[in-house]
Amino acid sequence: MPLARRTLLAASAAASLAGAARAAAAFTVMLDWFVNPDHAPIFCAKYIGAFDKAGLAVNIVAPTDPDIPPRLVAAGHADMALSYQTELYLLCDHGLPLRRTGTLINQPLNTLMALPHSGIRKVKDLKGKKIGYSVAGVEDALIGTMLAAVGLSLPDVKLINVNFDIVTALISNEVDAVIGGYRNFEENELKEKGFNPIVFFPEDYGVPPSDELIMLSNAADLADPRLPKFLAAVQEGGNALRQNPHAMWQKFTADQTTLNNDLNRTAWFQSIPFFQKNPFALDAKRYLVYRDFMFANNLIKQKAALSAYAVQIKA
Repeated sequence: MPLARRTLLAASAAASLAGAARAAAAFTVMLDWFVNPDHAPIFCAKYIGAFDKAGLAVNIVAPTDPDIPPRLVAAGHADMALSYQTELYLLCDHGLPLRRTGTLINQPLNTLMALPHSGIRKVKDLKGKKIGYSVAGVEDALIGTMLAAVGLSLPDVKLINVNFDIVTALISNEVDAVIGGYRNFEENELKEKGFNPIVFFPEDYGVPPSDELIMLSNAADLADPRLPKFLAAVQEGGNALRQNPHAMWQKFTADQTTLNNDLNRTAWFQSIPFFQKNPFALDAKRYLVYRDFMFANNLIKQKAALSAYAVQIKA
């Protein structure tokens, strides 16, 4: 047998063995942050045995640092990471080999919130106020866009980095308003504490809508046979959640006992309409529009093709 032919066969056999070994290995999913109701379809897939039925051994990991998950996937140390569409462009622009391969929450949850005693009743009332933020760059652009929609600009406000402690910063009067609070969590947390926040949705003030929570894979692993199996199992988990949310809540709190409280219960049921019914689905226009928004705000250096950011996996 010619050497080239033997080499080709050996390479093909090695690739097949590697593929089989990978298919049998644990599928490691890094959450975006601590376990919370935003992850419900993934946990419901576990509870109904959808992963087992698909032949997947899924390892769900909550990170100690929200910046770590995409980087672990880019380095080949995890199979999937939950992240945000708003962050995807930055990661890819920095050269990380990542692609959006699935969607968990296909609508924005971000808000800009103030408390009534601040005197803020409309976005124009932010003039001269202090606004707390957590993520430099993206949130500056969101605030700037919202202000521009009412004839203001960033110099009209004072931005203060509050290090993710947005609720504390708001109720302690460190700032007059905050951006970054979710409409299914921090808004409820403030209400639970006896406050009645004034809430503004960025998409009502010129910010393009985006997918809040997406699934990222390494660009080299798009043909991993476990990937469509995982997405299909998550779809089954979401269906089970919609069909019997109370039973799924009971399983979730039995599994995550520290989350069994009123705040998480409210978030669990309020979040159900936010979950993407088909995790495979990709809204190409939405991803290109948001790419253009990021570029226009000097957050990314180039406008790459859609395939450089997101792909649609075949079911």
